[in-house]
Amino acid sequence: MVGFSAELQSHLDSGVSTLCRCWAITRKDGVSFGFTDHDLPLEFEGFAFKAETGLTASALAQSTGLSVDNSEAIGALNDAAVTDADIESGRFDGAEVQSWLVNWAAPDERWLQFRGSIGELRRGGGAFSAELRGLTDGLNQPIGRVYQKPCTAVLGDGTCKANLDAPGMRIEVQVMQVEDARVFTWGELPGFATDWFARGRLDILDGPGAGLWGLIKRDVASESARHVELWEPIRAVLVPGVRVRLTAGCDKRFETCQVKFSNAVNFQGFPDLPGEDWMVAVPKSSGSNSGGSLR
Repeated sequence: MVGFSAELQSHLDSGVSTLCRCWAITRKDGVSFGFTDHDLPLEFEGFAFKAETGLTASALAQSTGLSVDNSEAIGALNDAAVTDADIESGRFDGAEVQSWLVNWAAPDERWLQFRGSIGELRRGGGAFSAELRGLTDGLNQPIGRVYQKPCTAVLGDGTCKANLDAPGMRIEVQVMQVEDARVFTWGELPGFATDWFARGRLDILDGPGAGLWGLIKRDVASESARHVELWEPIRAVLVPGVRVRLTAGCDKRFETCQVKFSNAVNFQGFPDLPGEDWMVAVPKSSGSNSGGSLR
């Protein structure tokens, strides 16, 4: 097996083994956790694996080909490790998971048995259950160019190339009022037109929700106030005074790319793609029907 050392194989062949399993979880915000089913803590690979965490894993299903390796981790919610609040806020969504088979008497004798990410998370009764998805899960995602009028890029990514650090693209503000962790209110935002942040992003910068973010549904102005509404509430306790960062939004139209971002050269859609009406076009005697460029 790949990565299975001769020392570990010799230990297994001895007939008397001192084996345990260790799991490392690294969230997308960089916070890491280590767990082991051994009764004493272990350290390797830069992780400290805590004992007596109550974390266990069911049998790992591994196969050849492109089928997805999978497993399941089950553990107790613990204020010092995996908390109900962190699961609710989505901090463990898509977190990287590594699992080792380890000789606890000589931790250098170990085998990386699984590497993947956390899928569906369920919790209840003071415990959680996490689906573990193997690396081959990413190969099941559809990849290819979509031919459509709107842009297919994400604002500011490698294909869009818009500079979101340019003046007017972002602003950090202190929230005056929060409603249902979804509607945020400020005073006026001079220099930013109404709807400027619609379809953009709101990032929480401090407080219990620091590191969480949401997509902006609406950006409207009323008398001496500005309101931003998210598609979904931020899953954390938010209070007036919290600082947030607003990033401009894009509606994926060619006109918006050209006028709002001056980025038409990197537009990733096909604005002149004929619509359904073109398919049923018929000759006519009046008006221009030359078949020339639409622009």
